[in-house]
Amino acid sequence: MAKDFQMPAEREFGWALKTTETTNFEIIERDNGQFCAVLNHSLLRGVTSEMIHWWFLNFANLHIVLDDVPGYEGQSVPGYYLWHPSDHCNATLRGAVAPDGTARAGAKIHIREAMRYKTYGLKYQVNTALSIFYCDADGWAMGKALPIFGKVMCLRISFKDVIKDGEIAGVHYHYEVVIGASGDDFVSRALNRKITQEYSPEFFAAWHLHNTIEVGTFENFLPSLYEQRGDPLNLRYARAMDPMAGADRSQSAQGPELFADRVAQYKAAKDPFAVQAPESPSFL
Repeated sequence: MAKDFQMPAEREFGWALKTTETTNFEIIERDNGQFCAVLNHSLLRGVTSEMIHWWFLNFANLHIVLDDVPGYEGQSVPGYYLWHPSDHCNATLRGAVAPDGTARAGAKIHIREAMRYKTYGLKYQVNTALSIFYCDADGWAMGKALPIFGKVMCLRISFKDVIKDGEIAGVHYHYEVVIGASGDDFVSRALNRKITQEYSPEFFAAWHLHNTIEVGTFENFLPSLYEQRGDPLNLRYARAMDPMAGADRSQSAQGPELFADRVAQYKAAKDPFAVQAPESPSFL
């Protein structure tokens, strides 16, 4: 693991954060030490897949002035600060980025964050560069690959507009993770023991709440930022811009049948990366 980093102060946006009861989540552990995690979120209301695609292309480069967030009044902060009020530090792009500096497949993204920082501190930190395997209008995938072994880690996001009565009601956002090599030989098992010392099932149990909050905050800030996308150097956010102020957060996960089917596929798979298909269009 890279050297520890300094976390910024928590941001008090005044948001009601989603809880894990709004999701479906399961970790599938394999005999070779590899494991998979499947997380199905509740409907993201007031958000479109176009907004989320714009976010993934740009979030590592964005800076936003916080007008009235306590302790941050008038400060310009990384856009990554809005994506979680306490667990995010920063994210930077490097390598084969697009000509305009935005994310694309083949680039790398260095992420610094800590799962459930207020509870665990830096115990479950991420401070590493991940390769971007997929970046398109229906999803995002990032992870690590090694010579001979191929992919040994991939976090894959799929998203799709949900249409009701001819209009976009929100976005179905679905997350799948594969950690470890798929081989069942001695070397693969040894590699998986090493990888899962850092990115363990316990890590992803903490990640469950982290990601539930992270994805849920799209409802709070993304529509207002997307409206300002024509002037990306002068983005602002104030608490009054939250379209979900006072909204009920007691939702159920979107698409429970799909979640059950994906879990079943991972349980039956000899190669979970083949199920995940991180460089292919979304299965949604």
